[in-house]
Amino acid sequence: MSDGPDLIVAGAGGGLAGALRAAELGLSVLVVEASEHFRRGNNTSMSTAMFPGAGSRWQREAGIEDSPETFVADIMAKTKNQAEPRLSRTLAGVSAELVEWLHDSVGLPLSLVTDFNYPGHAVPRCHSIEGRHGSGVIDHLARRVAEHENIEMLVPATLVDVLTDAEGVRAAVVRYPDGTEEEIPTRAVLLATNGFGADRDLVRRYLPEIAEALYQGSDRSLGDALRIGEKLGAATGFLDAYQGHGAVSASAGTLLGWATIIHGAVLVDTTGHRFGNETRGYSEYAAELAARPGATGWIVLDETIFEQCQAFQDFRNVVASGAVVWADDATELAAATGLPADALVAELAAAQAIARGEQPDPYGRTNWERPLDGRYAAVRVVPALFHTQGGLLVDEHATVVDAEDRPIPGLYAAGGAAASISGHGAAGYLPGNGLLPAFGLAYLAAGDVARRTA
Repeated sequence: MSDGPDLIVAGAGGGLAGALRAAELGLSVLVVEASEHFRRGNNTSMSTAMFPGAGSRWQREAGIEDSPETFVADIMAKTKNQAEPRLSRTLAGVSAELVEWLHDSVGLPLSLVTDFNYPGHAVPRCHSIEGRHGSGVIDHLARRVAEHENIEMLVPATLVDVLTDAEGVRAAVVRYPDGTEEEIPTRAVLLATNGFGADRDLVRRYLPEIAEALYQGSDRSLGDALRIGEKLGAATGFLDAYQGHGAVSASAGTLLGWATIIHGAVLVDTTGHRFGNETRGYSEYAAELAARPGATGWIVLDETIFEQCQAFQDFRNVVASGAVVWADDATELAAATGLPADALVAELAAAQAIARGEQPDPYGRTNWERPLDGRYAAVRVVPALFHTQGGLLVDEHATVVDAEDRPIPGLYAAGGAAASISGHGAAGYLPGNGLLPAFGLAYLAAGDVARRTA
């Protein structure tokens, strides 16, 4: 690397996939990562490791008909046609290729999730690993990167600037913990530094409805890519978009998970009442829960759902923390949670009747896997901001573009550094919209650098 690497990747989340793809294509790669604790501290490591793949071989083996076109239709339906069309088609189109490459070339043991289906996906298309936790993904990728002779890592170090000339990118500026800086020559930089969720001022400016909620993401998501890109004339978009979550355990600070809801659980506020159709999506429920009394509530499930959710490491962590409250009936559950007994008893009875089809749901929920039955369990939850979904605009090659949609040669963005496919606000987020742009755009960027370098 005496003349500099072919590609510098800033960020060791989905950026690691981009590094591995670039190295596989014969490029020399340098990964610059700000946190020495990235294996447990970045957003990929905190995820549920769900990778959408429309038309994957696992779907075909399961007899599930899917296609990029169906996936795009789901994206547009969830975002009310607000998602960026070009990027939606691009990511849906590469999604199956991506999950198969992660399995076959990277060795990530992915399989299709078929025991439940997330809201918004017309068919099961999310692929995950055992334990369904992103820490396993990062650990695996980090090992593969460490073993590859064409990849070097600088950790901890921060990419603070990208320098250009008439031909495009010419160098990256890296700052070390002691404050010294180094200019490293390169013709390609992939910004994979996530979004701006850890910058409270930016969150208050663009996402006021969720600004006071718990932030459940990397402390390095400080908007670095925005500042670097805007300095170079990059266009930005969808800065009001984010992924929220309405199911973080208040006491454990760990994700309980929306699989509880999909399997039939309900969410009540401190008055003991439900306040909406929980199956619309966990992202929009963050702001809705934040607006309830005390900005908190309780997810109520039963023993069957408790067992169904054991597949998730996050759920098991919540259980191990002691956050689950058990009761033999609704009256006992009210006493254990401090919720108003009359309201909770009536609400759970109504939910059971609705799930049995005996009466309509006033909030329009139609997805009831089964009525709650037997012993109750409950976990107090709070809303959280997981990551932002707006950022630098990119084209179908993951190249950052300017306000005239002209590519900035050699500058790429992926994941939260780039504007995603979630439209505006929180309601357009589809499960997988975090990892697919993070890994998919990094994968596409690596391929484009290889084509330009050849």
